[in-house]
Amino acid sequence: MLLADFIRDGARRLETLYPSPEARGLVLMLCTEKLGTTSYTHIVEPDTQVPADRQAELEDDLRRLAAGEPIQYVLGVAEFCGHRFAVGPGVLVPRPETELLVADAVRLLREMELDRPPRVLDLCTGSGCIAWSIAREIRDAQVVGVDLSEAALAYARRQFPDGSPVFLQADVLDTEQDFPYGPFDLIVSNPPYVLERERAQMRPNVLEHEPALALFVPDDDPLRFYRAVARWAQRFLRPGGAGIVEINESLGPETAAVFRAAGLKNVRTVPDFYKKIRFVHFAA
Repeated sequence: MLLADFIRDGARRLETLYPSPEARGLVLMLCTEKLGTTSYTHIVEPDTQVPADRQAELEDDLRRLAAGEPIQYVLGVAEFCGHRFAVGPGVLVPRPETELLVADAVRLLREMELDRPPRVLDLCTGSGCIAWSIAREIRDAQVVGVDLSEAALAYARRQFPDGSPVFLQADVLDTEQDFPYGPFDLIVSNPPYVLERERAQMRPNVLEHEPALALFVPDDDPLRFYRAVARWAQRFLRPGGAGIVEINESLGPETAAVFRAAGLKNVRTVPDFYKKIRFVHFAA
């Protein structure tokens, strides 16, 4: 089969779920990852064939994509902060806007000018993409990631071979539990924050495949994880330390109020690159 034919036919199959340009982009991503081709190989080398021994694998990948499975699950990797993270069923796919949280976290740690390795706590760590990205930028950082999901932690623990962060299974909502680490210079978190009523606005590839545990909160208690993070900060954030959380854009003032009520300082909301209120910063 010609590569050009595979791309054309594959894009058509995905157009029932995605706009045409996005469908084509997904097939091109698949070919780049699995065949090592570029987005223009089929144009500049029109006789390029899909190897016969790879056709069955690619057909299965297309079937998964056509069923709404995220491209990152199909490929087994997601790009985040310049690194390739292993992902799959049971773990949330990292989002581009969360890279801004990492960038601010790294900036804050460097501004602290500590005379010892900085200590960082990542609550609801999931795939570990935040914890690992901070650790890769601040090489001596002592990073601890916490999550309830053992499936997610299995991914987090095997992302890179050097084993820099420590990952622990614990319920972040259990704010009074014994915890053998701390105090911390920085606390970060990208907790569940999507309201149940917002399900209708979300794509099937997210709803039917990514873990609901990592996404949704009850409509009648949407800030439960932020109250928990604020309590963790009260207990484990050193005086002068800082915190950053990713939030639901529709609940910016309410989320900021949680941290102010907890006695934390310099609380402010911060937009993402779409000018949506996406983060709350605070300090001890």
